[in-house]
Amino acid sequence: MIHEVLPVGPLQCNCSIVGDETTREAMVIDPGDDIANVLAILQKHNLTVKQIVITHAHIDHVGGAMKLRRLTGAPILLNENDYALLKMLDVQAAWLRMDAPEKVEIDQSLAHAQTLQVGSIVSNVLHTPGHTEGSVCLYFPTEKKLIAGDTLFAGSIGRTDLPGGSFQKIISSLKGHLLALPDETVVYPGHGPVTTIGEERESNPFLQD
Repeated sequence: MIHEVLPVGPLQCNCSIVGDETTREAMVIDPGDDIANVLAILQKHNLTVKQIVITHAHIDHVGGAMKLRRLTGAPILLNENDYALLKMLDVQAAWLRMDAPEKVEIDQSLAHAQTLQVGSIVSNVLHTPGHTEGSVCLYFPTEKKLIAGDTLFAGSIGRTDLPGGSFQKIISSLKGHLLALPDETVVYPGHGPVTTIGEERESNPFLQD
């Protein structure tokens, strides 16, 4: 499995490029910005993008998705519970004093327990509302990797004070879905350093009873 993580944009969102070493099929997760750098990694590994997966509809995670779709022809996937938030990209841009991106068109909704596949690499969609209503994580069971979006961070969790956020829901998502994963699962948050489920179970202050 090819897996490169590239911090993109002014908020340094962790964009993941996941590819099959045999078929050279790939998915790009959270291409928020800096699409030229994403393309350089794809070209380095001779990868063809089959899916563009968005963990949630905040501007720093979805801002470059349409440009990548135009360049690759790959469909954009997002949970439908974030479609309303997606219509607020101009408002989000104003909050951050950024230029508003173009309107983002979604090709397919992501559902809980849905399976995504590129080549022989399989991932399971976990719907984890709390940071936003439509937040999802991707779990790769064979590799024991979790791409967590902004649901779980090293030592912290996603903020819940923005539209669609709910502290009660994010705690339920974390304890119901993410803490059910093996301790050795490597977690790639939407921002910041890599961690593991075991480390967070043991020391994350938000996950202690």
